[in-house]
Amino acid sequence: MLQIETPRVEARQVVAAVRQAFAGVASGSSIAPGQFVVDIAGGGDVIHYPGILGEADVYAVKVSPYLPQPSGKAIVTAWTMLISTRTGDPLALINAENLTTERTAATSVLAADLLLAPDATSAAVIGWGKLGQAHARYLRAIRPEMSIRVYARTAHEATPDGIRFDATVAEAVEDVDLVMLCTSAAEDVVDPRELPPRTVVTSISTNARGAREIPVAAVAELEVYVDARTTVDVASELRDAASGGWDPKTVHGTLAELVAGTATMPRDDRVVYFRSVGLGIEDAAVAWAAFQAHQEVHP
Repeated sequence: MLQIETPRVEARQVVAAVRQAFAGVASGSSIAPGQFVVDIAGGGDVIHYPGILGEADVYAVKVSPYLPQPSGKAIVTAWTMLISTRTGDPLALINAENLTTERTAATSVLAADLLLAPDATSAAVIGWGKLGQAHARYLRAIRPEMSIRVYARTAHEATPDGIRFDATVAEAVEDVDLVMLCTSAAEDVVDPRELPPRTVVTSISTNARGAREIPVAAVAELEVYVDARTTVDVASELRDAASGGWDPKTVHGTLAELVAGTATMPRDDRVVYFRSVGLGIEDAAVAWAAFQAHQEVHP
C-alpha cells in the first residue's frame, strides 16, 4: 500500500475537493457520518473521522490518537487511509497532520464564501497559529480582493504582505465583513452580538470539553449554520445552548445545503455564525486530492 508521508496539494484544489464532497453529500452519493471517539484505558483516546466519496468510489477514515505522556506534551498524530469501495483494497495511507489544517481552513473559507455578500471587502483572523495562517491563505486564494486584519495573542516574527496586525480583538473585528476565529480558547473570544448585522463569523474551536469561542447566550440571537447536523451535539456552545432552551431546528442549514443552494439564506438584521468541528468527509476530500496530486507526480 502506498504511504504518503508529506502530502502536497494547492489551496484551490482543496477548496474544490471539499466543495465537491459536500455537493456529493447533498445529492446522496457521498456519506458524511459524524466523528466518534474511542477511549483508551489508562487515559487518552482515538478520534475517528469516516467518510465516503461516492463519485471517487473511496471510503476514507482519519484516525487521530491523543496519547498523554507521563512528562511533557501529549502525543497527537493523524493518519488517513483510503480504501476502494470497488475492490475493498487499500489505496494509500496518508500523514494527515498538515492536511487536517488544510481541510479545516478550506471548510471555513468555503462556508464564508457562500455566506458573504459578493462585495464583502474585509476580514479579521483571530489567532495566528497554523490554523489562523491557513485561514488567511485560503481566504486569499478564494477572495484575493479582501483585506485581512489579524489579532495574535503572542508575538509574530513578520507581517505578511497585505495583512495588518491589531493590538486587540476589538480593533481587529471593527467593521469587518468576516471574522474567522482560529483559537483553542476555553472561554469566549468574541461576542457576535456586538458585531454589525450580516457580519459572518466562523468558528472551529476544539473538541476539548467546554471549549468555545463565543458565549452560549449569543447562539439564540444568531443565524446559525453548521458543517453537519451532528455538530450540534459536539460543539460546546451549541450543545449548551440547546440544553438552555435554544432549538437546534432553527439551524438555517448545513454546508452541504449551502453548496447545493437549498439552505435558508441569512437575514440582513442578524449576525451569521458558521460552526464546524471537523468531519471525515472533509478529511476524505483533502486526502483524495493529495492522493491524486501524488499520482500525477509519481504515476
